[in-house]
Amino acid sequence: MLAAIAVDVHVTDTYFVVAHFHYIMVGGTIMGYMGALHYWWPKMTGRMYPESWAKLAALIIFVGFNLTFFPQFLLGYLGMTRRIHEYQPEFQVLNVMSTAGASILAVGYLLPFTYLAWSLRYAKSAGPNPWGATGLEWATSSPPPEFNFAETPIVTLPPYIYSRKETEVVG
Repeated sequence: MLAAIAVDVHVTDTYFVVAHFHYIMVGGTIMGYMGALHYWWPKMTGRMYPESWAKLAALIIFVGFNLTFFPQFLLGYLGMTRRIHEYQPEFQVLNVMSTAGASILAVGYLLPFTYLAWSLRYAKSAGPNPWGATGLEWATSSPPPEFNFAETPIVTLPPYIYSRKETEVVG
């Protein structure tokens, strides 16, 4: 959207650009990383994590993320420039909202660190396939041994069957 000249002229060197960058980088990259970490955690460690805590952390991260960066879109649209050491008084409320959102976001990021570390010692065993997936990576123990399989597995299902329900329909 910043490639559209009508928008870019108005928001260049404002907090709108900061918000746009962070929505893409934090929202796209960090959220994807957190999702992948939670998906692969049982396979990597052999332990499950408390799913209710993970859902709570996801909600807190969502709220904190949007409360941190959405006000920055508004600040940029209203003309608050980047790289300033002191902002004008009319920007006070939105900057306080953004700061509060960053604090909430920090709590949201600390929660997974805490319950994932807890799961390493106290959580139940994940078993080889906690998600009921059909890929070969789930056909071995969690965590997988060094050479994964004692013998080469035989593939009997067609590709792109992702759950046990689909195998009942197809096979």
